[in-house]
Amino acid sequence: MLIQRAAIALVQVLGLAVWFSMSAVVPSLRHEWGISAGAAVWLTASVQLGFVTGAVGATVLNLADRVRPHLLLAISAAAGAGFTLLLALGVDGLWAAIPLRFLTGVALAGVYPVGMKLMASWSETRNRGRALGVLIGALTLGSALPHVFGRLPWREVLTTAAAIAFVGALVAFFVVRPGPFLTATTAQLNPRYAVQMFRERKPRLVNLGYFGHMWELYALWTWLPTFLISANAPTGLAVFLTMGVAGAVGCLIGGWAADRFGRAPAAVGALTVSGACCLLSPLAHQAGTVALIAFCAVWGASVIADSGVFSTSLSEVADPRYVGTALTALTAIGFGLTVVSIQLVPLLAEVVTWRYAFLLLVPGPVIGALAMLRTRS
Repeated sequence: MLIQRAAIALVQVLGLAVWFSMSAVVPSLRHEWGISAGAAVWLTASVQLGFVTGAVGATVLNLADRVRPHLLLAISAAAGAGFTLLLALGVDGLWAAIPLRFLTGVALAGVYPVGMKLMASWSETRNRGRALGVLIGALTLGSALPHVFGRLPWREVLTTAAAIAFVGALVAFFVVRPGPFLTATTAQLNPRYAVQMFRERKPRLVNLGYFGHMWELYALWTWLPTFLISANAPTGLAVFLTMGVAGAVGCLIGGWAADRFGRAPAAVGALTVSGACCLLSPLAHQAGTVALIAFCAVWGASVIADSGVFSTSLSEVADPRYVGTALTALTAIGFGLTVVSIQLVPLLAEVVTWRYAFLLLVPGPVIGALAMLRTRS
């Protein structure tokens, strides 16, 4: 059981290295390709849109419940690596890069949600929060990993990320297998379950809480380097430490709290802290480098700490035959919202400066916390 959990988490770290590989090299690409900040948004937004497209397709076809999950995971990780390598070797401009980034997102829709189902399949209900906390912590490390070697030439960054993801595909194929704690029967095709889920009160509220969480999360991850640069603070390793390492620690704490105190209290606690960070971000921006990095570490830990809690909650209240479909639908809609918030943050920054740009994210954790409070009644 421990070997399988570790292998599934490792695949998330490796397979998701391609997600923010372009974001790590945006400054050099803007200079080399002569693109604006608004145009550069699409290097990340196209991945999000691809993820949503892939997740919607997988939801309609119930792929996560009808295909052997470890094979789907391996194929998806390998495809993400392949599209990233093609971009690194053969692209010289923004408009050629966007389709490949979109396809990378489509592939990643078979990595993250399927990984959640596999981790849940190796976890009893009493410790599922901690197990999914480990998985989301792995996702956080993997997403932030390209910032470690982001100072390399951009083609080398993408080639390295692709190689890492391909290793993840090999681990998924040769090591990972489904576990005994979720139904092992093959579900019948039921495209309507993603809609039926929202007719039930608890799944609906868990989804709403997750949507508030996602409004904040990926906009912060995408624009934190720019926020730090505007405050004359370092990026690169600083981003990896505050979003990656601190985020992974936050996931472990969130998973432990979900099993110890309950799903709703753990989610509300994390959303309250991250929402407060949104509100205080203008003050932190002017606080000096050391204080700002410490502030970002707290924010990085809290903003992702509840992600595994939502996945755990939904895996427990959804129809057991369609847990994979429910988790895929959850992420599809959530990542669709991230496209909007990622686009709006730099537009607001042009009006009010980057010091105040993250105030736009405040409604997300507020709505998410209110939804999760209602699950307790």
